[in-house]
Amino acid sequence: MDPFGRLSRAVLAVSRQLSVKEVLQTIVTVARDLLDAEYAALGVPDDQGGFAEFVVDGITDEQWDAIGPLPRQHGLLGVMLREAKPQRIDDVREDPRFGWWPAAHPVLADFLGMPIMDGDDILGAIYLANRRSGKFTEADEGTLGVLAAHAAIALTNARLYERSRELTLLEERHRVARELHDAVAQKLFSLRLTASAAAALVQTDPQRAAARLEEVGTLAAQAAEELGEVVAELRPRELADAGLVETLRRRVNLLGRVHTTTKLHFAVTVQPRLSPSAEEAALRVVEEALHNALRHADAANIWVTLTAQGVEVRDDGVGFDPAGARGLGLASMRERARRAGGSLTVSSRPGGGTRIRMVL
Repeated sequence: MDPFGRLSRAVLAVSRQLSVKEVLQTIVTVARDLLDAEYAALGVPDDQGGFAEFVVDGITDEQWDAIGPLPRQHGLLGVMLREAKPQRIDDVREDPRFGWWPAAHPVLADFLGMPIMDGDDILGAIYLANRRSGKFTEADEGTLGVLAAHAAIALTNARLYERSRELTLLEERHRVARELHDAVAQKLFSLRLTASAAAALVQTDPQRAAARLEEVGTLAAQAAEELGEVVAELRPRELADAGLVETLRRRVNLLGRVHTTTKLHFAVTVQPRLSPSAEEAALRVVEEALHNALRHADAANIWVTLTAQGVEVRDDGVGFDPAGARGLGLASMRERARRAGGSLTVSSRPGGGTRIRMVL
């Protein structure tokens, strides 16, 4: 494919992504491939001298773990976050602005860096190193500049998309609150009044008290039915639109960005064929299990795996005694699995991590 065709394909690949994490990973992957670099990275700065996001391509997970914590905005990594211009260097180690890298860091030589701009704002920077066929050229710089411009659009759109999802969830919560108040709260208020009237009549007029108690039963049944109708409408819109696999992937990616001290992994072995109610149960169980693991496990890694039988959430944290567990949401998860026609198993021991498996 000619260079223009490869660039067009790269731009389209970036533009198709929706989540911020997907956009960033796609940018570094296509930039590395497009310019034949051995290594590629992209950093999005935070306001504390570090990086809110830092994704790489060209190294293994084991190498990344060995390198250590996320880098700071030092040396050449920080130059393009302060100066809105590209940097093309024959040997990064000889540049006076070069600082250092950890012992496990790969050796970099030739270097090409490009800021990602939104007007005058620097959203981040793309870093490429070790071009396989010669040094980076002025033409490479121009190509990366085009990709960075489209990356800025895609990155901005991705952020707007995620914010719109948050607003949609907030609006949905408000709608549900109104529904609960209108459809159920008033019914429960009537139920309380009728029950109080029945209690007052028990001694003086048992026949009228019995009639009031029948009304209590009718009101309770109506309230339960209306509450069930409201709950039935709570199936996540994202789950209906994107399906279980993509919804789980987005949940895991989102939590991975928020909880930077724990590495979250998502894998699909075989996509199960589940009913809408079973998909929702699986999503809620995973959300509860992730919440518990992130809050209590002190884990370095959490794995979420979707299999032909159901879902599994596993961590390498401190573990616990399931028999004595209280307040970890296990009863709720078991009840969701039961209602979906499945079962939930919990395997854990102090110091041995935790595995929660929902079979459907």
